[in-house]
Amino acid sequence: MFNLGGQVALITGAASGIGEATARVYAAAGAKVLIADIDRDRAQRIAAELPGAAALSCDITDENSVQKLFRGIDKLDVLVNNAGIGLVGGICDTELADFQRLLTVNVSGMFLVTQAAMPLLLASKGTIVNIGSVAGLIGVKKRFAYCASKGAVVAMTRQIAVDYPTEIRVNCICPGTVDSPFVEAYLEKYHKHEKVKVREELHQRQPMGRMGRPDEVAYMALYLASPQAAFVNGSVLTIDGGWTAA
Repeated sequence: MFNLGGQVALITGAASGIGEATARVYAAAGAKVLIADIDRDRAQRIAAELPGAAALSCDITDENSVQKLFRGIDKLDVLVNNAGIGLVGGICDTELADFQRLLTVNVSGMFLVTQAAMPLLLASKGTIVNIGSVAGLIGVKKRFAYCASKGAVVAMTRQIAVDYPTEIRVNCICPGTVDSPFVEAYLEKYHKHEKVKVREELHQRQPMGRMGRPDEVAYMALYLASPQAAFVNGSVLTIDGGWTAA
């Protein structure tokens, strides 16, 4: 079940966290994984551990970099748009440059990669899995720009599904807080002297009392890419320990 044998999967931001976990899960399911990341060294180390995997350097915010990436890809069955960044701050605390940077990475970057991938995905009747966030579905305190960007990811997912209802499948996963390098970077930047306290607060933000694990999100991404999910299209799936149900 959930076999991806013979499929080629491109995962952006795959050198750490959810992206890395997805690369490992997809490789174990038989896919040839293309690990795309701005950190080529880390991507190469991961690719070396996975059968048939390849590391590709790409800055998803740079159109030339994205075009160069796709010139080296002649077949694609699955695209996982995972690369993204975060920002803490309400609307009054957010500088324009920071807001634009977040939209550039989380929204424009996804647009550039998806647009470049479309000819290959249409040829293979492929699948897109977008990694969104519960922040795209509900308001999260002090996350104005992040909520805006992830709301756009949800909207773009649904729009593409409407335009291409039979040609490809596209779905969005919206995780709650996931214990990953993304969270570690947040703690280091904003709560360096109170990491233990804030980490526990992040655990308790989910009604289940803990953060998610990258591999838990990766297995949902595996299902969405698999033949067993053939009737799932334009959907937004939460994996958040009950956060959005509360």
